[in-house]
Amino acid sequence: MAVDYAVIVVYLAGMLAMGWWGMRRAKSKSEFLVAGRRLGPWMYSGTMAAIVLGGASTIGGVGLGYQYGLSGAWMVFTIGLGLLALSVFFSARIARLKVYTVSEMLDLRYGGRAGLISGIVMWAYTLMLAVTSTIAYATIFDVLFDMNRTVAIILGGTIVVAYSTLGGMWSITLTDMVQFVVKTIGVLLLLLPIAVIKAGGFGEMKAKLPTEYFDPLGIGGETIFTYVLIYTFGMLIGQDIWQRVFTARSDRVARLGGTVAGTYCLVYAVAGAVIGTAAKVMYPKLPTADAAFATIVKDELPVGVRGLVLAAALAAVMSTSSGALIACATVANNDIWSRFKGAVTRGGDGAEHDEVKGNRAFILIMGIAVILIAIALNNVVEALTVAYNLLVGGLLVPILGGLLWRRGTAAGALAAVAVGGLAVIGLMAGYGILANEPVYYGLLASLAVYVIVSLATKPTDAAVLTAWRERLAGRGGEPEPERVEPVGERVGG
Repeated sequence: MAVDYAVIVVYLAGMLAMGWWGMRRAKSKSEFLVAGRRLGPWMYSGTMAAIVLGGASTIGGVGLGYQYGLSGAWMVFTIGLGLLALSVFFSARIARLKVYTVSEMLDLRYGGRAGLISGIVMWAYTLMLAVTSTIAYATIFDVLFDMNRTVAIILGGTIVVAYSTLGGMWSITLTDMVQFVVKTIGVLLLLLPIAVIKAGGFGEMKAKLPTEYFDPLGIGGETIFTYVLIYTFGMLIGQDIWQRVFTARSDRVARLGGTVAGTYCLVYAVAGAVIGTAAKVMYPKLPTADAAFATIVKDELPVGVRGLVLAAALAAVMSTSSGALIACATVANNDIWSRFKGAVTRGGDGAEHDEVKGNRAFILIMGIAVILIAIALNNVVEALTVAYNLLVGGLLVPILGGLLWRRGTAAGALAAVAVGGLAVIGLMAGYGILANEPVYYGLLASLAVYVIVSLATKPTDAAVLTAWRERLAGRGGEPEPERVEPVGERVGG
């Protein structure tokens, strides 16, 4: 395992070095939180694919393939569909808003009265997303070093917190690009063909497994519908995803780059399911489906390749973890803390520098909290389900309503967040956290309340809507960053 260890150590050291590089570049709030809004199409595509394809998509996607066959691709496939929908229909408008958080968008659209409560819901979602990603380090480091769970979480979490705190979005962007390349080589180009060959090829796989393993809908229509509600719609409104859209150099980059990333996700989904199906042929009696990825890597891959594929899994977890962490810290500072302490400081370079220090401090604080919660938490699936149910049930309707329906009002948005969120919580208590009904009925309740209250209350002030349309058209907001062509072209792609 010495060669495998060396590959992982070099990879982790490289992540820290990129954090140091990002610290030298992130000198303003815009640079620190959204990479100066200057990413070009290739870097934008790679980082967007990296943020949405995390440990759940890699280890969990292979596990679903092991359990259900090719239809196990649906979870990651719906993530790709959500990213495609966001990129084609909404990303250009979102990028032109020139904001930092989803709650800022709601304030602009509804007149400054919807941000705090939506910020709290979004903070809870991003926190749980960061926690569940951090827990995944335990699985990978256990395979690598037979490491204690707590030590593994502290080690992986500390590295992510370090490079995220140092350089903010610039560090995360650069590390995500490396992670995207490592995932592509490790999972698509190495693990996928090796797994199929070791299983005897597709003919042998079909001969040894039940026919339902090759049924595209074998996982069940209701499960697929739930995946669409949670993951496809979740991609449309999550702060971690929107914060990447804000990094695009132009609305064209956001649209085309996101479309490329979404298509990549669809390919990644199928690859994970095929790897899991191959693992079922080789190891038909594993104790859990999620053990399929680690088992096939540990037992079937040659030295060196094994280290690279495990680095790919580590890359998948780190990209989601760092993206969720900076999103959580951004929401906590800009949408919650700043509202308690007063208006956000605005001004010249000194104020901007102070804001960088403030956001850096919040990443460090949130990162420590994430590591501690990850150590204490046992049920990852339940935590992630609660997060996504609250996100979709509470925020989907007011966000999409604000983008698509002129008649929506602040009162309707606030009512939708409150009723949808409370309905989801109450229904999870009644039906169970993992049941499908809470998100179904919570979303319907949120939609009904949003429409009824909006129609029953005074329309949004004309001046607010005019300012909103100006921002959607790309006029107003913060000034464009000064372009230095050689650097911009080198970094932006």
